[in-house]
Amino acid sequence: MTTVSVGALESHNPEGPGGDHDAPLEKIAGRSPMQLAMARFRKDRLSMGAFVIVAIYLLAAVSAPFLVKLGVLDPLSLHQNLLDTNAGGIPIGRLSGMSWQHPLGVEPGLGRDVLSRLWLGCTLSLAIALSATIITVTIGTTLGIISGFAGGVVDGIVGRLIDLVLSFPLTLMLLALSGVAVAFMTDTLHVPGGDTANGLYVILVLALFGWPPIARLMRGQVLSIREREFVDAAVLMGASKTRIYFKEILPNLWAPLLVYFTLTMPAYISAEAALAYLTVGIKPPTPTLGNVLTDSINYSTADPLFFFAPAAAIAIIVVAFNLLGDGLRDALDPKGAR
Repeated sequence: MTTVSVGALESHNPEGPGGDHDAPLEKIAGRSPMQLAMARFRKDRLSMGAFVIVAIYLLAAVSAPFLVKLGVLDPLSLHQNLLDTNAGGIPIGRLSGMSWQHPLGVEPGLGRDVLSRLWLGCTLSLAIALSATIITVTIGTTLGIISGFAGGVVDGIVGRLIDLVLSFPLTLMLLALSGVAVAFMTDTLHVPGGDTANGLYVILVLALFGWPPIARLMRGQVLSIREREFVDAAVLMGASKTRIYFKEILPNLWAPLLVYFTLTMPAYISAEAALAYLTVGIKPPTPTLGNVLTDSINYSTADPLFFFAPAAAIAIIVVAFNLLGDGLRDALDPKGAR
């Protein structure tokens, strides 16, 4: 019978007891849930690609006003010499008159640079969508936390308020109230007219009619969180409701909030484009992705590239944000994908 000493076994395992098998366990044990979620997110190539596109879009939107001031972008100057007046103002040359000076060509009829207008339009569309999303998430989260934690009469009132808001025909309300609301803001609230008043109207309407879904989502999350021990401890210690709402409960809602935020942004970008088609929102010559696309509809046959460029920009941005939101949801809640 062969006898193997303990020293011989340890000589084959220089790492000591546990050997290499302990190293992965130590690495996993030392990583926070956020680090694990980010590791899962980085492994998803589709989500990482969407993240890169969103980052490029945000960088372009932030840099556009500075590039306009530096003269790199020129979204308002007319280039009538590049248009064929005998053909109804269609750009001279192939592909909307593309050149080094105008990489996406010029607009039919007026001759403004398409790339400059799309680039600056990203800024204004992002400003509208981001502002409306922040207000939507703030209202919905606050009411959802209050409704879910308080229960009883308060929960019933918030629930009926949600039903009331959802019952309004949003599109008809937008069209019917646009003129009255803009006039009220400019005359009574002394909001600067033109683009500022029109943009503010779109932001407020999107936010005031868009918060019910997130309020319902947050209410469902709070119904389970309020039964946790740390909430009971805060109540027993005499913490105020404000502290319980925003110090104890809100930090545990960041994951669904982040996902909902990234999914609401593209919805509002698309909504801005739809409202521009209905003549609600910022009017030309100030460019947004929506009104540039609206202007291109009349030339969809005569100048397909002018129609395709803003449509493709909106589609790429919306799809990228949606894929980013899906990737974040799978990374933050891996069990939900099973």
